Amino acid sequence: MTDGLLTDEQIAALTPEQRRELITRLEQPLSDVVDLAFLARVRRIRVSLTAGGSLVMLPWVGYLSTTLPQNYVVHNWPLTWVGFDVLLMAFMVATAVLGYLRRQLLIPAAFTTGVLVICDAWFDIMTAGPRDFWLSVLTALLIEVPLGAFMIISGLRLIRLTMERFWLLDRGMRLWDLPLLP
Repeated sequence: MTDGLLTDEQIAALTPEQRRELITRLEQPLSDVVDLAFLARVRRIRVSLTAGGSLVMLPWVGYLSTTLPQNYVVHNWPLTWVGFDVLLMAFMVATAVLGYLRRQLLIPAAFTTGVLVICDAWFDIMTAGPRDFWLSVLTALLIEVPLGAFMIISGLRLIRLTMERFWLLDRGMRLWDLPLLP
């Protein structure tokens, strides 16, 4: 040790478990970053809202499945599609810029872009007329779904790479097993 610090050689000699322990001991206490009571309250609210929203969706989906008409004349059709595509384009640009700049915000941007691309494929197929149906299916299968899956999987792989790099995740450990902050 030099001046109470570990040397590069000593750090290199540590096992992954020892590195994880060292990182845990050196990390800034969560209470220095955020009020723990506030964090717990926000977590409870978030979990309650998403769980409650999921439960409310069950009867709502049942209601919609039995009451919506097969055909419906849509108002603001161009604005709906253009607005969605502008949102998709904005996330694609954000993903490209954040990837170029090598920023961690790339992860949620890429994930969101992937979800939006898959939603776009779904809506293209579901709203296609008889003449456009097979083109929509082909575009979805060959372009949109693979691109969306690539973006989502890339975001998840970046999380894995970051966590492995900081010794918080063992090789082969599932992201599912990686805990969130307390």
